[in-house]
Amino acid sequence: MRNLNPQDSHPERLGGVGGELPQRQRGFDYLIVGAGFAGSVLAERLAAGLNKRVLVVDRRSHIAGNAYDYYDESGVLIHRYGPHIFHTNAQRIVDYLSRFTEWRPYEHRVLAQVDGQEVPIPINRTTLNKLYGLDLQTDEDAAHYLASRAEPVENIQTSEDVVINGIGRELYEKFFRGYTRKQWGLDPSQLDKSVTSRIPTRTNTDDRYFTDTFQQMPKYGYTKMFEKMLAHPNIKVMLNTDYREIRDEVRHDHLIFCGPIDEYFDYRFGKLPYRSLKFEHKQLDQEQFQAVGTVNYPSEDVPYTRISEYKHLTGQVHPKTSVTYEYPSAEGDPYYPIPRPENAELYKRYQQLAEQTPGVTFVGRLGTYKYYNMDQVVGQALALYKRIEEAERGSESEASPEHNQSLTEQAP
Repeated sequence: MRNLNPQDSHPERLGGVGGELPQRQRGFDYLIVGAGFAGSVLAERLAAGLNKRVLVVDRRSHIAGNAYDYYDESGVLIHRYGPHIFHTNAQRIVDYLSRFTEWRPYEHRVLAQVDGQEVPIPINRTTLNKLYGLDLQTDEDAAHYLASRAEPVENIQTSEDVVINGIGRELYEKFFRGYTRKQWGLDPSQLDKSVTSRIPTRTNTDDRYFTDTFQQMPKYGYTKMFEKMLAHPNIKVMLNTDYREIRDEVRHDHLIFCGPIDEYFDYRFGKLPYRSLKFEHKQLDQEQFQAVGTVNYPSEDVPYTRISEYKHLTGQVHPKTSVTYEYPSAEGDPYYPIPRPENAELYKRYQQLAEQTPGVTFVGRLGTYKYYNMDQVVGQALALYKRIEEAERGSESEASPEHNQSLTEQAP
């Protein structure tokens, strides 16, 4: 049996709630709220790139945010907050994260249980052939078939419009309506078109869920990658800590807030709506439970939306396996901003307030009320760091004697 290096090391930590705060040393250049991708990438870059002293706080008991993984009671590496599959087309993001992890190739495949069968999702030619007993041989055959079922919608505004316009009502009902109603607590006709636009329909037989050029998983898990990212001596980490309890006790020059923007402002304009998830983790005394990493259950008769089996993702060899059932919920930790026009307008009010608040920068999914993939959050954090770096270098340049002399020479 091969295991995957169980976690036995941690980044340097100061005590959690009730623990000892640092003696009022020099203070910190940056206080970062949130130890997920956005906060950890920025902490590493500021510490390693600009020699800044950084304090990272997180109210959870662990680093890595929603990407946190750990070994369960059976010794199987699982993701506490559901499957996180890394994929990107941005080489610069791969290059950056590769400083902290090796990689394991993995292409995610998802099946949907529909009409008593498990068929590929996103819908492709294989899905159509299997579902309807067809023999579509080419991309053109599949395209013609889908076109024959499509019901053109003149003004596409909702998620329902997107799907019916592309593939018709029957496939919409089988694959999208029930799943979306469970996931979002709303009918697709009530949701912005962006929700179902994320899931393409294919005419070929490519059964990969993603088509990005880079599809690999951190070889020893996400938590190990984050531990290396946060291991810089300029970075201190406090877990089990609400930043409100320490912000007035720890001197810092700038706050980077990766939590919910509406929470920061004490819900001044009301709460931004989110969907949450409940996870049921199960350990099974068998080597494999399902054929692929994730199986979706679109039917509203089934209370969960999907079951994920992690050994497909990690490549771990183990006589037992572990799976997670996902149940969407209106209550709990915020996961998915609900894409409706009124919610976007409410966020704009908080965004305007943020722009008028000096000394604070909002970043990440919760800080900007937008559903980003992991690579997009890394990209956003790296872009913010670059702006900070350019401003810092510019300030140094302006303060230098050479720069002041050149300004004097250029003055009229």
